[in-house]
Amino acid sequence: MSWPDPGLRSRATHVPSAEEVALVAPRMVELMHEASGIGLAAPQVGLPWRMFVTCVPDADPVDRVFVNPEIHLDLCGAPPQPYEEGCLSLPDLRLDVLRPKGASISATGADGSPFELSDAGLLARVWQHEYDHLEGRLIFDLAQPVDASLVKRWRKVHDAQ
Repeated sequence: MSWPDPGLRSRATHVPSAEEVALVAPRMVELMHEASGIGLAAPQVGLPWRMFVTCVPDADPVDRVFVNPEIHLDLCGAPPQPYEEGCLSLPDLRLDVLRPKGASISATGADGSPFELSDAGLLARVWQHEYDHLEGRLIFDLAQPVDASLVKRWRKVHDAQ
């Protein structure tokens, strides 16, 4: 699903059942890899669920499924760090986004088992990005003021489509 689909702006709800996760998660992982992405959230494929998948080659080269995740940001450490982000739902748009460097996440995996992870690098950023999709937030909502004119031009072209 690409901008301006209104589903990208809706807050996701809890995943209905483990059976549905078992049916959907493998296809989401496949779509993420086909698009050369490192994360994909259920709202990006038209599902209003609190679920996303990741595979970050240099940090966590495993296909992971996060069901009903809860994220905890490290707001006590270093100041938020800028890093260029793109999004599969916002083609050809790359923006510097400030995010806390560290995060921990708790979720249920595709197998129904709960797990927790922590990171202070790219993986933490990916979790935050995908979690934002579950909240209806997109990278241009978090763009730096210097990128405002770029976002405005991009939206002018893509809002009309």
